[in-house]
Amino acid sequence: MKVLITGTSKGIGKAIAEKFLSCGDEVLGLDMLPSSIVNEHYSHVQTDVFSGELPNVEGVEILINNASVQDSGRDIDVNLKGTIRITEKYAFQEKIKSVLFIASASARTGAEFPEYAASKGGMVAYMKNVALRIAKYGATANSLSPGGVKTALNARVMNDPTLWKRIMNETLLPKWAEAEEIAEWAYFITVINKSMTAQDLLIDNGEDAKANFIW
Repeated sequence: MKVLITGTSKGIGKAIAEKFLSCGDEVLGLDMLPSSIVNEHYSHVQTDVFSGELPNVEGVEILINNASVQDSGRDIDVNLKGTIRITEKYAFQEKIKSVLFIASASARTGAEFPEYAASKGGMVAYMKNVALRIAKYGATANSLSPGGVKTALNARVMNDPTLWKRIMNETLLPKWAEAEEIAEWAYFITVINKSMTAQDLLIDNGEDAKANFIW
């Protein structure tokens, strides 16, 4: 399959790219940074999804919008407007099978930086719009909303024992997901899944469900 993934230089995006490559797929990654992935089936284009030049690519079968910034002053531009720009360019054509948006648990809870939470909430709403429009191709569109994931982006809190203990107390399962687990979810939703569309899946180790009953 021909797979286009944004934000593949590190973290979740890199893990997703490596998952598809391990399955023998052809992967094109778009990222502002260079990539360390070395694979004959992987191509990489350095560009800004919001304002950079986008390559002309025909016949994308799976599109995964993962590129994201946090508390940058550009969260709305990159995370939401960039995602819309990418999707409108590559998704709406006969070869498309699935579009996936990597959103965030904060799209539901709002419990993060204001523009970041807003950008991810907008992404989930846009996903539903895409699902409506892409159904005519027999394709699905869904979003995946991870809670905490062990990536370099979160090193500040992962490396602080006090903050980490507080974070673990906020989940039913006292842990965060690995990027490779999110990649497995991404593969399942876009390849194995044939019937679920217009849905947002929350993968947060029970953070949203955490509740203390006081009697």
